[in-house]
Amino acid sequence: MNTGPIQGRSETAAHADRLAYAVETMRELSRQGDAERMVGVYRQRITKVVPTDQLVTISRRDMPAPWYRITRSSHWTTPIDPWKDFDRQPRFDRGLLGELIYGDQPVIIDDLCVAPDDPAAEYFEGQRSLMAVPLFDGGVGLNMVVAMRRERAGFNRERLPEQVWMSNLFGQLTQNLALSADLREAYDAVDRELRAVAQIQQSLLPTKLPHIPTLELAAHYQTSRRAGGDYYDFFELPDGEWGILIADVSGHGTPAAVLMAITHSIAHLVCEPPAPAARLMAAINERLCTLYTAEGGQFVTASYVVYQPATRRVSYATAGHPQPRIRRRDGSIESLEGARALPLGILRDERYCEAHATLNSGDALVLYTDGITEARSPTGELFDTCRLDHTLAQSRGSADGIVADVLTAVETFTASRPASDDRTLLVARVCP
Repeated sequence: MNTGPIQGRSETAAHADRLAYAVETMRELSRQGDAERMVGVYRQRITKVVPTDQLVTISRRDMPAPWYRITRSSHWTTPIDPWKDFDRQPRFDRGLLGELIYGDQPVIIDDLCVAPDDPAAEYFEGQRSLMAVPLFDGGVGLNMVVAMRRERAGFNRERLPEQVWMSNLFGQLTQNLALSADLREAYDAVDRELRAVAQIQQSLLPTKLPHIPTLELAAHYQTSRRAGGDYYDFFELPDGEWGILIADVSGHGTPAAVLMAITHSIAHLVCEPPAPAARLMAAINERLCTLYTAEGGQFVTASYVVYQPATRRVSYATAGHPQPRIRRRDGSIESLEGARALPLGILRDERYCEAHATLNSGDALVLYTDGITEARSPTGELFDTCRLDHTLAQSRGSADGIVADVLTAVETFTASRPASDDRTLLVARVCP
């Protein structure tokens, strides 16, 4: 009788079943977000391919020879999380399991015989054959899967290479998943800390804009991360004058926020009252250089303007900061030059000088950090001072309107991409 076609259809069907089972296994594994849960799914499915009566996993990671620990066992009634419950994992320094994991090779034992005094003898009880597969990390079998059967010669030696391959690929997968979970936890912890730092930083900024005679004020403050290094402040001075300070700490994130807080403290405590402009700059610079920035390489750019409401006269000093702009009532733009110096915190003996200008009715003083002018388009082009000046010249509104026009221009130019640097903008417009 010719059975060839029937046999062929049977083999094809068996192949299709194996393929379908493999695909469904991979689908189910890909849905798992927890390493230990993934191990459970894999164990349940792989035992249908490689029948196993007892399963033990062991590890020598972070342990001196000849020590090892048992991380999983189907013998346990209460599971132990191998990623977290280190103190609950049994530890041994001898026995068959130790010989296997430090042997660093896959092994099949057809007739299992365990010494009665083996410290892990209970894990072999009733088992007659064994397959041990090392899981390599950095070229060393730091972990091992030990499968056992109650029958003698229960494992197919021809399939051992396949088992080594599959087990190691799965071991790398679970290790990566566990590491990604650790990374998420670490990120969440850092994010909580950054939120706290950002809250502290925000508390150092003015809670509301002051009332300065003859001026209307508007401000925008945006960090590129949770915490940033931009800073602005107002100082009520004798004789009705007001000081307006804007600063930008080099770098980003927590280090910049910490130095920003230090700069805030110095500005409020080291020089009372904080005027004239050059004296405040020199005082902050001296203290930063002496105590904070000598070794760290950080610095602070700043502009400080003192405004006299009675005369509408401003005196100002800058320390490596973008020069303030004046948008005159007729739309012309002036850059306040003549008072340039190095950023604060670089050279202790740096001299800071002042320059002066007069504002007229309808004029607007604009102070900003370089996060505005260095905002980039999708093609990498800078917004730059030319676009800023063009936007200021086109704006004819109030202080709030000017701020809104600049932010809209930057947002359009960058195609609403997230800010790569902190952005701060202050506008002080002389009331008509």
